[in-house]
Amino acid sequence: MPGTELFPPALRPLPLTTLRPRGWLLERLRLQADGMAGHLDEFWPDIARSGWIGGDAEGWERGPYWLDGITGIAYLLDDDRLKAKVRRWVDHILEHQHPDGWFGPRSGEATYADHDVWPRIIVLKALLQHLDATGDERVIPAALRFLRLLDVHLDEWPLQEWARSRWTDIVWVINQLHDLTGEDWLLPLAVKCRAQGFDWFGYADDLPYREKVTEATLLELKEQYDGNWMNDVYLSSHGVNIAMGLKAMPVWWRHSGDDQQTRLLRMISALDEYHGQPSGLFSCDEHLAGRHPSQGTETCTVVEHLASLEVALESWGAVEPIADLVERLAFNALPASTSADEWAHQYVQQANQVVCHVTEDRVYTNNGPDANLFGLEPHFGCCTANRHQGWPRFTTHLWMRSDDGALTALSYAPCSVEYDGLAVDVSTSYPFEDDVEISVRGSGRLRLRIPGWAVDATLTTDSAPPVELAPGSVHEVAVSGGQTLRLHLGADVQAVERPLGAVSFQRGPLVFSLAVPEKWIKLTGEEPHATYEVHPTAAWNYAVDPASAELHRSAADGHPFTTSPVRLQVTGRLVPDWTLEHGAAAAPPPSPVTTTGPTEDLTFVPYGTAKLRVSELPTTL
Repeated sequence: MPGTELFPPALRPLPLTTLRPRGWLLERLRLQADGMAGHLDEFWPDIARSGWIGGDAEGWERGPYWLDGITGIAYLLDDDRLKAKVRRWVDHILEHQHPDGWFGPRSGEATYADHDVWPRIIVLKALLQHLDATGDERVIPAALRFLRLLDVHLDEWPLQEWARSRWTDIVWVINQLHDLTGEDWLLPLAVKCRAQGFDWFGYADDLPYREKVTEATLLELKEQYDGNWMNDVYLSSHGVNIAMGLKAMPVWWRHSGDDQQTRLLRMISALDEYHGQPSGLFSCDEHLAGRHPSQGTETCTVVEHLASLEVALESWGAVEPIADLVERLAFNALPASTSADEWAHQYVQQANQVVCHVTEDRVYTNNGPDANLFGLEPHFGCCTANRHQGWPRFTTHLWMRSDDGALTALSYAPCSVEYDGLAVDVSTSYPFEDDVEISVRGSGRLRLRIPGWAVDATLTTDSAPPVELAPGSVHEVAVSGGQTLRLHLGADVQAVERPLGAVSFQRGPLVFSLAVPEKWIKLTGEEPHATYEVHPTAAWNYAVDPASAELHRSAADGHPFTTSPVRLQVTGRLVPDWTLEHGAAAAPPPSPVTTTGPTEDLTFVPYGTAKLRVSELPTTL
């Protein structure tokens, strides 16, 4: 049962201004700054004229979503142009807080839309980032005024619709404010939110949806609920809500202290068993859609799935397989749904994505005909605003601190850290290479996560002999003065079994996909934010010999998700009968496939690099 104090998290993110991206990660964040994220407020009406800054456009979640993402990018890059954008929004929101504590647009009507908590919680997440980076003294009093109002507000307007499913984020915000202020009245408010919210705990114990949720089913349910789409079945089979629901266990563990970790792992396992995709995602286009590799996953699901798992790392530390799944999502699914220049994105990505086109005959549960196009606003605009949080939030969880003063490395993307007298520089192209150099100045303790997939993992300190490290462990190092640590994380190429005997290829945190030659065709709009179909210019329908996979390397540059420095060469044969079905690649034929075509050499690249790809393939005799 909840008590009068929160259980402390195992790890806490470092202040935004103490960690800086380097190498390819810096280039990725710069692409965001120079691309859609850094300019959306200049031309897209739902941000440029948002109701949140006094405009006449959308005043619900899109402006807050964008602010939540751009705040992290601005302060991680220390970018004056972007920080000015953040300050403009923050100033308006704080200066126009209503006298009773409410944030944002209000029409004065007695409708739930006018009393919806959900977008205010996103705003609070952004304000907490701004506070962390700047120490703005206005944020905590404003946030507490809102939460005081919320405590009374929920008695008259209980959580409904999206807020009922997403209470997990409300409690996360409450936990952060309690950590900052110690205000006891916040804890009963968290209990109230959980009581009014959807039961993600029972959901985790027994996943209710083990097959594709069809559009026909959703329409039937709408009739059963008197025409109301916002019923519990609709909301709890919706992929983005499920991704946020994963956060229930780590945020509530801080109140209960019981074994929520096992429950979270059970939910992750069930989603993978019934809806899992090679990238680590579960299918949802936009409802749970089974294991067919042409089913899509919404881009908002990608970033919210990551965010929930990152909160789990805060609560429990470097737990496998959670930390492994964070890397698999970040290094594969996160870059997969965007164009190389970060100006276009998809609403849904597919593991077997062999064509991106407008199609009325489509495989999705209930997404529209343009859902997998690359563009400004394909299908629906939530991802246009929300997707930008992925890379900055991942960056802030590369290294975290514990209350005993140690720094823990969760992932080894290149970065630098300066905190509490300790300076750490991580030089590497990881995950595109196996070696990580960590230069340390100052005295303290480092805890290094050794991934569960690691092979022949070793740590060399200065000129000392290498020390063998156990996969799936956390290795502690005491450092003093100036030292150089060289971490080696080898990995084997694995052919992972998929349904119908198909396989996907994985090495370490990277999933590899057959790269399908592509042609981009502009449909609408003007560069840089036009909308494109992407069509194949060569065959994609191959069966492969898993034993033939060989790793090849080349020199890395600053954009490994554009031109990858690692690839697999695999032999395969064409399967002419494997074709399109419902506008997408049909399910892989049962393996092994008998085909008489000649053996060909096929190139597989990291999943996030290929915009047309086949990630799940049948095997050949």
